[in-house]
Amino acid sequence: MELSTSSSYSHSSIIPTRNSISYYSLKPPTSVKSTISRHLRSIGLYHHHHHHTSFSTFVSKPKQQHRPISIRAGSEVGAAGSDRPFADKVLDLKDAFWRFLRPHTIRGTALGSAALVSRALIENSNMIKWSLLLKAFSGLFALICGNGYIVGINQIYDISIDKVNKPYLPIAAGDLSVQSAWFLVIFFAAAGLLIVGLNFGPFIFSLYSLGLFLGTIYSVPPLRMKRFPVAAFLIIATVRGFLLNFGVYYATRAALGLAFEWSSSVVFITTFVTFFALVIAITKDLPDVEGDRRYQISTFATKLGVRNISFLGAGILLMNYVVSILAAIYMPQAFRRWLLIPAHTIFASSLIYQVQILEKANYTKEAISGFYRFIWNLFYAEYALFPFI
Repeated sequence: MELSTSSSYSHSSIIPTRNSISYYSLKPPTSVKSTISRHLRSIGLYHHHHHHTSFSTFVSKPKQQHRPISIRAGSEVGAAGSDRPFADKVLDLKDAFWRFLRPHTIRGTALGSAALVSRALIENSNMIKWSLLLKAFSGLFALICGNGYIVGINQIYDISIDKVNKPYLPIAAGDLSVQSAWFLVIFFAAAGLLIVGLNFGPFIFSLYSLGLFLGTIYSVPPLRMKRFPVAAFLIIATVRGFLLNFGVYYATRAALGLAFEWSSSVVFITTFVTFFALVIAITKDLPDVEGDRRYQISTFATKLGVRNISFLGAGILLMNYVVSILAAIYMPQAFRRWLLIPAHTIFASSLIYQVQILEKANYTKEAISGFYRFIWNLFYAEYALFPFI
């Protein structure tokens, strides 16, 4: 920006020109400085509170080319900022879109569907056909669309709260307009319904529609069920626990031409993830207590306190792990004990360690956010393990 830092000088006429440099190139003795200072004071150009800079600026630093204050440079900077390269704008839009999708939820949905499809194929490896690959990818895209619709509609109706709790989200940060967000969620819903309706039959279509409906009433007034803690965590547990696991496994078997039937592994993962989704539902509000209280959103964290909910969520997860270990011990014909027992022992131990870290950190917002991210990592780990149990 072309703004002069010598703003204390109101008379630019005494700035030495390029032709006068040779005259001032040598620093004059003190007596000469005093004489010139008295002369400047007599004509009103010397002020006492600038005496430490005025002479040295005008005389002692002749090689610096001083320029008067200019507003033009400021406007040039503004113009340059608005005239950013097209590639940068595309990258910014891509970043806003990715944040709008809430990547941690996308990873959970993608891993869950891939794990369930893999399990169904492992159980019926003789029926695998390459022609099913396109159908599998279209189903995954439909699930991502459903996920995008649910998290997107929530952001549209939570702008004020997100400005406090999650200012990095694109609508709250001003990186994505509300109109653009509406376009995206409408596209996600329409594309998902169309793909499922054309490829997976009426029953899966009804399950998919139920998931979108529950995601809508979770966020949208007048129902806005997220205001009520029990209703909120039941919706999350139903969508991410039962509907996802049962629906994907059912659709995979139907694509293979098989009637649906429960297997021990699918009963295990559906039950396990439903309880895990309960934990996600109650711990997701731990970092958001400040904004939820300000906007009178009732959650378990605002009612019972961050510490109590952290212990409750960890307790439910530990129960999940203990039951998993017992299932491996007492049902060796259904599960690989050599894998299930040590894996869940490690998961449980790491969870206890993270709770201790959270306690030592005195439940700061950074520590709470880290604990919540760790819970999601355990969620991913369970799905990564599932095809091999």
